[in-house]
Amino acid sequence: MRAYFLVALITAIVTFVATWGVRSVAKRYNITPAIRDRDVHKSPTPRIGGLGMLIGLFAGFYAAGSFGWFEPIFTDPGPIWALVGAGGLIVVIGLLDDLIELDWTAKMGGQMAAAWILASSGVQIVSLPIGGLTVGSFGVSLAITVFVVVLVMNAVNFIDGLDGLAAGVVAIGTFAFFVYTYLLAQQTSPTNYFSTAGLLSAIILGLVFGFLPHNWRPAKIFMGDSGAMLLGLLMAASAIQVTGSIDPATVTRNDLLPALIPLALPVFILVLPLLDLLLAVVRRLRRGKSPFAPDKEHIHHQLQDIGHSHAGAVLVFYHWTALVSTSLLLFFWLELGQVLIIFGFWQILALVHTYWPVFARIARRRRRDAAKQR
Repeated sequence: MRAYFLVALITAIVTFVATWGVRSVAKRYNITPAIRDRDVHKSPTPRIGGLGMLIGLFAGFYAAGSFGWFEPIFTDPGPIWALVGAGGLIVVIGLLDDLIELDWTAKMGGQMAAAWILASSGVQIVSLPIGGLTVGSFGVSLAITVFVVVLVMNAVNFIDGLDGLAAGVVAIGTFAFFVYTYLLAQQTSPTNYFSTAGLLSAIILGLVFGFLPHNWRPAKIFMGDSGAMLLGLLMAASAIQVTGSIDPATVTRNDLLPALIPLALPVFILVLPLLDLLLAVVRRLRRGKSPFAPDKEHIHHQLQDIGHSHAGAVLVFYHWTALVSTSLLLFFWLELGQVLIIFGFWQILALVHTYWPVFARIARRRRRDAAKQR
């Protein structure tokens, strides 16, 4: 645990300093795009924070490679180099999109290329922990992996619309995922708790905690498409790596739910972003627009429309992410019925939190009506 903490700490420090440097360069050379109609912020703000994150990613890998604890992971450096290459490519694509707004087909092509780099290096979904089920041929596995990576990248990118929103959601979800990978390592290899998935989770935590001080409201810099897609790429890679840590032939019915967590957790953590992505694509296609055409109808915009403040809408996303992440982790210790009871009560609290401005307006209206009657 201390080794992971140290990697996360080094990554966070380097990311914080690198992001400060990127901010300074953006300010000096006026690399600050104009405010768009869909933007919530009022003053021009740089959108190239992903560059600082990429530097933090390099520092995290370098630090881990320097520690003897992670030596087994770097014995075969292929996946690590693939992550570095894919991460570098997706940041370049994101920077180009943030600065000159790429055509959506070029952006999608870049995302698929980055995902292909990962999949072709062996970071693939090759089996599912359900009765020894295998995905199929190399081509099918590669296609499924590319689809999952691109999906998660776009889901994270779609919620990057408010200060601290994407970074905070990723931080909460990744912390839960890190706890899962650590518990899994204790069960599968009691003498070695170190895994690529755990290392990636620690680095992601370092990236977001190093970036958040610059991005919390009022944000001094945005992660932009480059940072959001980089985080999505790393989250997807971490989840895919965990599937290789579980022998599907050894999973019993009692072990099924914990074994499915690496596949379920990224999906459920990003359930609101994924829903937002689906609704946005349908909405835009129905209007005859590109699925990547921007608008101001995302879920975080709708939360503000019903009365939440900027920070309030962000906290609603944090609440739901914590609810889903914690509930899935509870399967490690509790029975299904107990988890459902906890989830049910917590869900009521989350719903009340989500619609609190509506309830508050109704209460104020009733008080005014009662005062008029008196």
